[in-house]
Amino acid sequence: MILILRSQVTEQERDLVLICVRRIIRQSALSLVEIEGRFVLALDETRIDQEARALLTSLAAVERIVPIPTAYKLVSRHFKDAPTSVIVGDVFSSNAVTIGGTSTSTIIAGPCAVESREQIFEVATAVKAAGAHILRGGAFKPRTSPYQFQGLGMEGLSLLAEAREMVGIPIVTEVMEPDMVETVAGYADMLQIGARNMQNYPLLQACGRQKQKRPVLLKRGLSATIDEWLLAAEYIVAAGNPNVVLCERGIRSYDSHTRNVLDLTSVPVLKELTHLPVIVDPSHATGKSTLVPIMARASTAAGSDGVIVEVHCNPDQAICDARQAITPHQLYRMVRDIRRLTRLYREEAVRTDSQLLALGMEV
Repeated sequence: MILILRSQVTEQERDLVLICVRRIIRQSALSLVEIEGRFVLALDETRIDQEARALLTSLAAVERIVPIPTAYKLVSRHFKDAPTSVIVGDVFSSNAVTIGGTSTSTIIAGPCAVESREQIFEVATAVKAAGAHILRGGAFKPRTSPYQFQGLGMEGLSLLAEAREMVGIPIVTEVMEPDMVETVAGYADMLQIGARNMQNYPLLQACGRQKQKRPVLLKRGLSATIDEWLLAAEYIVAAGNPNVVLCERGIRSYDSHTRNVLDLTSVPVLKELTHLPVIVDPSHATGKSTLVPIMARASTAAGSDGVIVEVHCNPDQAICDARQAITPHQLYRMVRDIRRLTRLYREEAVRTDSQLLALGMEV
């Protein structure tokens, strides 16, 4: 269930709601979340009896109580049916990017890792020229082996920020530790939580509580179910940050021909279950550069709000994940194809609606 407070509620009235709820369910770690100008509080209805429900309903600050049948509350379409739009970058800047809620497919592109000043500046310039909207790049790298390149750390963050200022493009980078969330948020326009950390609950909550409320790109875990993934997103939103974008990056399988299996069925399924934007990562899903553009087009056809791909000006020389990196030229062609697809679907939808209306049928 979700308590929705009145639009003109005072701080004292909000505090009274929290005091009452904490006494009822005996849980201190509760916080109100502001979503689209309204304060809300999600609760497990199994812990609220009829007497407690009546008490909460009687509070002056409570406008209504909405029952939610799913374990995840705030990210559910039962709570909010309209698609959520997440803005990445300075909202007062012409470079700000909106993910979800539009007919445009957002393209996030860049290297697996920031390797040097020259490399990230060259890639940043190239991906923007190719049509990308957001620059990705790893400064802190969670690697399977402790002997593999772990990223440039703070130096990499600084270089990403410099590239943003030089090229004029928002940046997204991964954060791995709760203690580093505020630091990374001071540099990046969007925080990424990788597949390995999808169920790192202290990290999820830290990204939700961060002061700057940077949007969070939440990747699906290697073997996570869709419900587990949505509950991970719920941790972020329940902690106070409604700006979450889901990223399908493939799930583990027994087949070795691709790095993972890209579960494209998750895109339409998520569109039914949640109002959050959904993008796809065909680079990590396939592990092969030749398959990336193909699966990016397939992701668009499945209804994703965008894609995130790895791009390197010299893939053969990339320090990590060289096999799945595409070139700027390949990115340009991929962006062109995605734009053609989205335009085709948009025009076809308008044409179909017009035909249905002409026949007197509901759209």
